[in-house]
Parts: sequence; C-alpha cells; structure tokens
Amino acid sequence: MTLLGYARVSTDDQDLTIQKSELGKTGCTRIFAEKITGAHAKRPALEKMLDYLRSGDVVVVTRLDRLARNTRDLPDIAERLQDKEAGLRSLAEPWADTTSPAGRMVLTIQAELVLR
Repeated sequence: MTLLGYARVSTDDQDLTIQKSELGKTGCTRIFAEKITGAHAKRPALEKMLDYLRSGDVVVVTRLDRLARNTRDLPDIAERLQDKEAGLRSLAEPWADTTSPAGRMVLTIQAELVLR
C-alpha cells in the first residue's frame, strides 16, 4: 500500500506548504499538488495522480474540499478510485476513509444525500 497525497489551493496567492507538510507527516511517499480552482474539471495534477494509482494505493487529502469542490466531483472521483482498487482518506473528515467497510458505506450514503 502506497499513500499518495493530493494538495490543492485555488489561487497563486495561496500556499501549499501546510497541506504538503500534513500529508508528509501522514506518510505520503508522493504528493501531487497544484494551484488551480476546484471548479475546473480538468486539473492536471489530479489527473496525473489518478493515472499513477495502482491497486492498493490510498489517496490522502487534508480535507475533502481540496479534492472535490462540487457535489458531482466527489462521487465521480471516488468511483475512479474504486475502479483502480485504490482507497481515499481525508485527514479532516475521518468518516471519509474508503479503506474500511464502514468508511465506504458512509461515503456512499453521503454522496447519495448530496446528489439528491
């Protein structure tokens, strides 16, 4: 199992240092980072990370809003992770941990509620 970090800030004025530090302390061996608004569907570092994923890898984010900024993105990204047999963990939202059966269930329910 490899822990891969994903860090994102919305503007060039913002700094990725804190997110990268938290992800590094968590044990992420590689961190994909970018300065781009989450409103963009095409985020190069996110796509690169998703392409890089292998079965058993776990994507770690400091907060879910760093990964997905709207109600459609999170289930789509979670599905892509599932297709690659990879997991997802959020440091700020411990319920969002798809490496456990309970976490997968909670994320599924949360996505269902958000998409209604």
